[in-house]
Amino acid sequence: MSSSENNGVWRNWAGNEEARPRRVLHPARTEEVAAAVRDAVRDGLRVKPVGSGHSFSGVAVAPGVQLRLDRLDAVHAVDPETGLVTVGAGMPLWKLNPLLASHGLALENMGDIDRQTVSGAISTGTHGSGVGFGGIATQVRALELVLADGTVTTCSPAERPDLFAAARVGLGALGVLTRVTLQTVPLYALHARDTALPVAETLGRIDELVEENDHFEFFWFPHSETTLTRRFRRLPGDAPLSPVGTFSRRLDEAVSGPGFELLNRLGTRVPGLVPPITRFAARAMSSRTWTDHSYRIFASVRDVRFHEGEFAIPRAHAAEALREIRAWIDAHDERVSFPLEVRFTAADDIWLSTAHGRESCYIAFHQYHRMPYRRYFDACARILGSYGGRPHWGKMHELGADELRPRYERFDDFVALRDALDPAGVLSNPYLDRVLGPAPAAG
Repeated sequence: MSSSENNGVWRNWAGNEEARPRRVLHPARTEEVAAAVRDAVRDGLRVKPVGSGHSFSGVAVAPGVQLRLDRLDAVHAVDPETGLVTVGAGMPLWKLNPLLASHGLALENMGDIDRQTVSGAISTGTHGSGVGFGGIATQVRALELVLADGTVTTCSPAERPDLFAAARVGLGALGVLTRVTLQTVPLYALHARDTALPVAETLGRIDELVEENDHFEFFWFPHSETTLTRRFRRLPGDAPLSPVGTFSRRLDEAVSGPGFELLNRLGTRVPGLVPPITRFAARAMSSRTWTDHSYRIFASVRDVRFHEGEFAIPRAHAAEALREIRAWIDAHDERVSFPLEVRFTAADDIWLSTAHGRESCYIAFHQYHRMPYRRYFDACARILGSYGGRPHWGKMHELGADELRPRYERFDDFVALRDALDPAGVLSNPYLDRVLGPAPAAG
């Protein structure tokens, strides 16, 4: 998964966001980032870094100066004793994970893909599942960033702690991240168990399933009566491995690869076929078990393009909210070709983290990129918003600062810090102007 460019037009992976930057730069060192920011200020241009382009929102859209961080991908320090690892902010997760494994280390938790850069993943609040674990940003121990005036600073719990509390999920609004220090853990394996369960049983047992597994998540095609539950148990790194076999990989392709692409194209042409297609996909998601190193299990291949929104709600309301979404889909005869994805995480203390101050249930809703999605996404946003839902910063939503403010205890603190560091909005863009409000001296 990556962004694309044609005739000078940058597009994100999903193709729903684009920009025609005035200037595109590939800095390889912090000093080059700082110089690029100073030059942009001199020329009256805004600056936005971009990683893999996998955000579905406009958080990384850069109409002015686009900083592509692909050359900021070096490993600067690895300490196997403490587990502290410092890497360039443009390091992609797919490259970082094997490097960590070669040192006997691993990320404590991951999301369900590994195409993002480290800076993109933490800046937008990327998370995995497991109520005992936070998002990737909770694993950050120090940051180096270039501020809106071109100066370089670092922050950690002991150095500029307010900046650290905010910048771990900073949306690119506080500075351009150039180096990230992560707290890793010893290399470990996961025993994975996929089990198909009736929808009613899964919803009725949510608390039990969340509590008894190290990591628990499930997928539910709205037109079916089946969920695919996914349970992970953590094992030592030297545990015997039994990776996914050839048959299972081919089955995955049927429901997430080229076969699923063909089915979705058919459903786009004949919408009445969407419900039976999703019921077929739900039946194809069979039970299986396998064991592998964590990063090979957490991350999945997503070849079929889609649009996606996701909200975090208090964990206690998970089943109630899902039943309400289902009732809306049934009442409006909405054709939804992709499953709902449901995950759970621990609370954290990061100012704009979607899990700030509460254990969270994340409900992600998707639609094939060629099919209409607006009515369905608006309904999901309305339903999940009624439970205090916070939109994932890297996913699609229409909320603005006035609607987001009451959902975050430290929202005004974040905006005040942004205003102090970047009063002219050098690091902003239309998305940040909407979700945070414009900087005081912008324009």
